[in-house]
Amino acid sequence: MGAGSRFRPPARGRGARFVRGWRVQGQGQAGQLAAIVASLLAAGDVPGATVAIRVAGQPARVFAVGSRDPAATAALAPDARLYVYSVTKLILAVATLQLAARGELALEAPIRAYLPEHALPAPVSVRQLLGHTGGLPDYGGLADYAASLRASPGTPWSDATFLERTLAGGPLFPPGAGWANSNIGYLLIRRLLERVTGQRLGPLLDRALFAPLGLRQTAVVASLADAATLTPGWSRYLDPGAPRADIARRYHPGWVAHGVVASTAGELARLVEAIFLGPLLAEAERAALLAPTVLPFAHAPFRRPAYGLGAMIDAASPHGAMAGHVGGGPGYAAAAFHYAALAGQPTTIAALANGDEGDIALRIVAAVADHLAAGGAGARP
Repeated sequence: MGAGSRFRPPARGRGARFVRGWRVQGQGQAGQLAAIVASLLAAGDVPGATVAIRVAGQPARVFAVGSRDPAATAALAPDARLYVYSVTKLILAVATLQLAARGELALEAPIRAYLPEHALPAPVSVRQLLGHTGGLPDYGGLADYAASLRASPGTPWSDATFLERTLAGGPLFPPGAGWANSNIGYLLIRRLLERVTGQRLGPLLDRALFAPLGLRQTAVVASLADAATLTPGWSRYLDPGAPRADIARRYHPGWVAHGVVASTAGELARLVEAIFLGPLLAEAERAALLAPTVLPFAHAPFRRPAYGLGAMIDAASPHGAMAGHVGGGPGYAAAAFHYAALAGQPTTIAALANGDEGDIALRIVAAVADHLAAGGAGARP
């Protein structure tokens, strides 16, 4: 059913919940899924979320639950466009693997072979940057990062400043000797892509990934002018202690050092499905993407958390091998995962939320997957 159909909303007012997308008939699957998502949103105090489900290459079914703002003055649209934050890492990794398949770069080559101006403390390879095994630290925990962002949210650090301040303390471990998430590593991947192709990230990703799939609402957001088209995202991050505020017009996307993509749930599900079922990657490159480094910590709902090249993986998922990524930052949360055999069918689920409280999008994806599996009929209505 198309995004034009809608559920009947309850009376408007603070705390009211809206549901738009699938048409509800009695207490069928669509209504049950909407209730599950609404419960998670209420528990996390998040205004709304959009969800898309794709099964075996069939068109996505998309629905939205909740509101566009904390006061619940309007329903969130099923085609709401929001930041996907670190799901961008998966997208950057796919673009890198495409170049490697064409012989335009080598995964085992040190990054300094392509970016000699960056004097890293050790010879980190492209593969290690993609897999977070290069030993590079991250800037997320730096006190001056948070202070600078809150003081000047519209004026991000330059690449040089990100690298200088983040790398000042040296590596966390020798390359290949551990695992640690590093946005700085993906800043270097973004610069690698731009150097090898001679294109800025936006046109590069559009040509390589978005345009071939017919994605019209998925793009790199590079400026506050670009961000003005986003659905509002609600956060206290910029002003701790103050009421939640829309950050889309204040928070410059350049504060995400590797670049950041915005999308709709429907288009994000289409993109992630195409990554894991084709046609964006050949089998050799997909195998490289999914070659796991098992992680030494727990992360629910993963049974056996692992990371490939830009992909979060759970080979022990009860719904078949699970791969994709989560994203979170001021105002928004995202998750998009492909399940190899959810109720016996390859299924991709994406969720985008307009609030940043915890792993809300990941919890939605996991709950939707569990419900579909329990029904024994995949994502069929």
